[in-house]
Amino acid sequence: MASTITATDVAAPVESSSSAVSWGPIVAGAFAAATLTFILMLLGSGLGLTMVSPWSGESASATTFAVSTAIWLVIVQWLSSGLGGYLTGRLRTKWVGIHTDETFFRDTAHGFMAWALATMLVVFVLGSALSSAIGTGVQAASTVASGAAMGASAGASASAGEGGGTDATSYFVDAFFRPSDPARLAAPGAEGDEAAAAQASRILVASAAAGEVSADDKTYLGQLVAARTGLSQADATARVDAVLAQVEQAKVAAQEAADTARKAGATFALLGALSLIVGAFIASAAAALGGGQRDDEETLYLTDRR
Repeated sequence: MASTITATDVAAPVESSSSAVSWGPIVAGAFAAATLTFILMLLGSGLGLTMVSPWSGESASATTFAVSTAIWLVIVQWLSSGLGGYLTGRLRTKWVGIHTDETFFRDTAHGFMAWALATMLVVFVLGSALSSAIGTGVQAASTVASGAAMGASAGASASAGEGGGTDATSYFVDAFFRPSDPARLAAPGAEGDEAAAAQASRILVASAAAGEVSADDKTYLGQLVAARTGLSQADATARVDAVLAQVEQAKVAAQEAADTARKAGATFALLGALSLIVGAFIASAAAALGGGQRDDEETLYLTDRR
């Protein structure tokens, strides 16, 4: 008579009642990593401010500043992620009844999760403080490198305002109407001078928007300068050409400064992403190291007791 195999005769797989994720060590490691990150970022900000100066020729370039900052971010990620991951591995409880490969995987995953949580803490909790610390140095470098040129370009493309134009264009407008006769310097400005200055300012604004000064506008500017300063037509035209050349130089300087800032920003973003990848790897490896040492220490302790 054949025997009947029931479900109770088949050994049911044993499933652990506890989760494989130990949130306590993860949170502890994340807080340790985030705190060390904040401390190191403040230190880096202090060192970075030594690289900028309001004095001409004494500041590092924007590219140098961005690369140095990105390298420091890699160092910060290396140290903070290593500390957080190692603490996560050492503080977790021992997993019993699982293969060593599974233990290694869990430790690695715990280190990665601690790094991810620490990164979120830095972004959402400490983001404003870090942005202020880093932004101070970046703003100082940007101001020293390109503040004046960018201001001139912005003024050239702004609206003329009421009557006299913007502050950035007023310098160039004043250059048009400097009297050639010193005696005219003491003469009060007539209403005609104000109207001519307003027209010249509007021509500059329109030309900045168009990208060039038309031949008709240049001729008219020469006539205005000749009429208001007493210069000959040839000298007035030469003065217009000289001032327009200064405007073009200011525009080119602003474009170069913007391009330098763009390249520095791209370099900073790429190296910043690299630093995060390094941090994730270091945290995972450190957690695996810490977890392995934790199990080895317990095994050695139990062996010594026997």
